[in-house]
Amino acid sequence: MFNGFYPRYELAGRIEHTKLDSGLYGMPPARVGRVETTSSPDFKQVMSGLIENFNQELNAPDNLLKDAMSGNNNVDIHDVMTAMAKSEISVNVATQLVGKVIQAYDRVMQIQI
Repeated sequence: MFNGFYPRYELAGRIEHTKLDSGLYGMPPARVGRVETTSSPDFKQVMSGLIENFNQELNAPDNLLKDAMSGNNNVDIHDVMTAMAKSEISVNVATQLVGKVIQAYDRVMQIQI
């Protein structure tokens, strides 16, 4: 480095521990633990929930349009357009999700054992 001089650092000895780090004197340590819970739904439950919501989003614009055409005063054309936009976004998200799942499957299948 500087004409053959290499500084020696003893990093482990230079670290200062505080009461918050070690949990001394009856104080709990200030380290952050895991935030999420371990009881989460499995992949099948998540996918079936997404598909169920997807079907509801796809059917909502048709139902609202039928109500608007039948003269229901509670349904406005703006509600129909909003439902159609939500439906379009749901289709885009589902298409992207299917593509990502297929890509992940292909990568897993390419792993050599």
